[in-house]
Amino acid sequence: MPEDLEFNVPETDPNQRRAAVFAHRGASGLFPEHTRAAYMRAIEEGSNGLEIDIHLSSDGEPVCFHDPTLERTTDGAGALADLSLAQLRRLDVSSWKTPKLPSRYGGRSQQLMTLQDTLELVTNAGRDFRLAVELKHPSPFGHKLEDRVLKVLLEFGWDPETSRIPAGEHSVEVSFMSFYPGSLMHLSELVSSDKLCALFSTVTEEEVRSRLSHLRFSAAVKPVVAAIMRGTVRDSESLVWNSKVGLAGPGVEYVLQHKAEAKAWIARGAIMRVWTVDKIAHADQLLDLGVQELTTNWPARIIRQVTPEPAGSERQMAASLSI
Repeated sequence: MPEDLEFNVPETDPNQRRAAVFAHRGASGLFPEHTRAAYMRAIEEGSNGLEIDIHLSSDGEPVCFHDPTLERTTDGAGALADLSLAQLRRLDVSSWKTPKLPSRYGGRSQQLMTLQDTLELVTNAGRDFRLAVELKHPSPFGHKLEDRVLKVLLEFGWDPETSRIPAGEHSVEVSFMSFYPGSLMHLSELVSSDKLCALFSTVTEEEVRSRLSHLRFSAAVKPVVAAIMRGTVRDSESLVWNSKVGLAGPGVEYVLQHKAEAKAWIARGAIMRVWTVDKIAHADQLLDLGVQELTTNWPARIIRQVTPEPAGSERQMAASLSI
């Protein structure tokens, strides 16, 4: 059994960690991304929050799914937006990674998660929790994507002023993310800037090829797509510099290549939510820069790294003797 299947997260206050830890598509290093199993595991491991991606089904239901197409992570094919929620429920979204899931995480037919399913899960976490909602664009539904997400949140008691959902003695804090600046500006009519996160990364050849593949464009338009992607990155950076958003969401490689900008944004009061931080060395480098939030596929692993050692622990004493 892999080491990460046997976890032992220190019983500490999540708010006392050196950085908050968000589970990227759930505990997706262990279990299929965006499944009930991945989400439940992330809560069990003590994640501060979940990072989820949202698309709309053909009948307008917000579904937790990363790609606009079905082939990579299901036994279906074609665009997710062409299928109703009932049709999506019939897909196998877990066997591609984990043919047999532990029974406590539900059966195969329960693994596809909607936003509503996810809210039911996190509001029953029994502690304060955070939900980072990424709006996936381009969407064939335009800003109906944002409007439907807000409608579901409001039905759960979401308060636009605090961006929180009551959960008994606790609450779920919701933030919104997108690589598309227009999505964040649309949301800004109702959501405060400190709950908006501009996502961006260094535009690489691999990312351009991936975008072409997802959008089913030919290689002939590659220079145009690359130029659009770079322009979008500049627009997202501008949102952070001009304090239109309070959260900066760059990829880890971007931060390591732009340390001065990261330090400047933090000094100006921005919260840095960096993805996808799976290496201990990267986590340490980001903590040294003052990054406040880390998104990872392996939450238990990163939680251990950002949790201060209690006084008198063997690890702390060993560290003091090495000074």
